[in-house]
Amino acid sequence: MKKSKEIKLITFDLDDTLWDNMPIITRAEIDTRKYIEERVGKIEWGDLNDFLNLREELIKEDPSIAWDISKLRKEIFRKKLAYVKPQSLRDKIVEEAFTIFINKRHEIQLFDGVENALSELSNKYILGVLTNGNADVYRFDFGKYFKFSISSLEAKNSKPNRAHFDKALEEVENIAFDEIIHIGDHQINDILFASKLGIESLWFNKNNVDWEQEFEKPYEFNSWELLPKIIESRYE
Repeated sequence: MKKSKEIKLITFDLDDTLWDNMPIITRAEIDTRKYIEERVGKIEWGDLNDFLNLREELIKEDPSIAWDISKLRKEIFRKKLAYVKPQSLRDKIVEEAFTIFINKRHEIQLFDGVENALSELSNKYILGVLTNGNADVYRFDFGKYFKFSISSLEAKNSKPNRAHFDKALEEVENIAFDEIIHIGDHQINDILFASKLGIESLWFNKNNVDWEQEFEKPYEFNSWELLPKIIESRYE
């Protein structure tokens, strides 16, 4: 069904929407831990539950960590290195480790068709990024297609809360929610995020997983090469 208003803005999630994020984060984590252990010896990193428990502990100490994931990662390193003296050495290792992590975190490979789709769509629409992650789209050549990029750090909140969209309205003059399409992979953080505000969404479902939510499933696609034609047929 076509929208009653003209679409002016298309916003995009990044991780697992423009690229496959898990292998990137895994490599970044391995390389960072290797660097730290080369400096201080073996560390017990724990499993996912240990990570989540430590995250909750850190958020209680500093609520901003809930949306500042770069600070979260640094503070996890700092906790694991609490025994390292003096503090100046510990802080130096933390900063160097985070630099390694964030650089590796940007060694991405776009899904097929992403750059061509962004190039084509940017000729017709304003494009923006709304992400919970800490990837900086302007470190990539394709960042030139985006007018703005809003992370949880800028929003001081995380999707599916509305702060990202509220900040997006500050970036584009004279625009309403029903003139926006949001594109993302996550059924809650992206699709519910948009749905709660009456914003149209397109679900990138690369792996053809089942829809698990009680609210209405949006139009889905699994190939970026199809996206410009999908938007043309539905909204132009």
